[in-house]
Amino acid sequence: MTTAYMDNNATTRVDPLVLETMLPYFSEHFGNPSSMHSFGGDTGKRLEWARGEVQKLLGAEHDSEVIFTSCGTESDATAILSALAAFPERREIITSVVEHPAVLTLCEHLERHEGYTVHYIPVDKEGRLQMDRYAEALSDRVAVVSIMFANNETGTIFPVETLARMAKEKGILFHTDAVQAVGKIPLNMRDSAIDMLSLSGHKLHAPKGVGALYLRRGTRFRPFLRGGHQERGRRAGTENTTGIIGLGKAAELALEHMAWENSGVRRLRDRLEAGILEQVPYSFVNGDLPNRLPNTTSISFEYIEGEAILLLLSRVGIAASSGSACTSGSLEPSHVLRAMDIPYTAAHGTIRFSLSRESTDAEVDWVIAQTPPIIAQLRRLSPYWGANGPIDAEKAFSPVYA
Repeated sequence: MTTAYMDNNATTRVDPLVLETMLPYFSEHFGNPSSMHSFGGDTGKRLEWARGEVQKLLGAEHDSEVIFTSCGTESDATAILSALAAFPERREIITSVVEHPAVLTLCEHLERHEGYTVHYIPVDKEGRLQMDRYAEALSDRVAVVSIMFANNETGTIFPVETLARMAKEKGILFHTDAVQAVGKIPLNMRDSAIDMLSLSGHKLHAPKGVGALYLRRGTRFRPFLRGGHQERGRRAGTENTTGIIGLGKAAELALEHMAWENSGVRRLRDRLEAGILEQVPYSFVNGDLPNRLPNTTSISFEYIEGEAILLLLSRVGIAASSGSACTSGSLEPSHVLRAMDIPYTAAHGTIRFSLSRESTDAEVDWVIAQTPPIIAQLRRLSPYWGANGPIDAEKAFSPVYA
């Protein structure tokens, strides 16, 4: 059966060259990189090679600015909690309403249980940050700003450099969750005002269970995990050596393929969008369309449920994800779509297709061929769709979700 993997924002396939680079460090070169003998020394050298490759991908000034972690979530938590510990007199945090749960859940915990004030900056209908609200929230009471580089659902890219410079004027540390951006768009941390940046290996064809935190030299820092001397005393615990080496190779490959990400992958994404929208009425793309990641499209299909769309897509070999949290048992659409004020009639039927450098024209053709009949089939079954189109569905939905 023809298949099409279009859920790369959830996770990517480990590149065969990444796996090949990792394999010797499971058995042949198994030493602990912290050990003094040659077994550990050889492994330690390879770990530092990986650090250098991540440094190059980020455009960072020095490889010492790269701290290896277990994932993006750990990197996010380390950055935010470090900033709060470094500035204990500052009891406020700024973030956005469309952050990944790795940031939002931590902020909500700090607000509820630790007494911090959190400013959640809203977005407009295109998912763009409301800059006036951000400017109003900045003050010398704020310890840290944590705003994502690019949204994981819509692909909308935020003006993080501008945001970071504005924070600097108030002496505020600036962190960005760049999990979806790293490897897809060029970065230049050497000339950036960003203090801390999170990334995750499995979003750029490295294995799961490894990530990194960029920490600008000179930034005040307090470790999240304390214990041994690993990572120059900034992240205790024996290194996930094979994962780190895989991340290093993935970073090297991402830099090599960056031009294709922003040309070939973008072309495939745009053709996918156009092919679906041309055939499916009452559908539209979400986000800041001129200012998105090149691989991501969030398409709303009105008057049907995303869970049903995903099920039928899966049956014909297409992997995608829903912009609606109904897939996890909730009746509410995703917090991102609600923040953008997408109508319930559309938010519940939103699907995210996310491509990668491994995506092909044949896969795009398959999705374009299979999606329209699936949408038509589900609309025929919908109580909000009649022979001639929608039946006052907005009115029908509102009593349930008021």
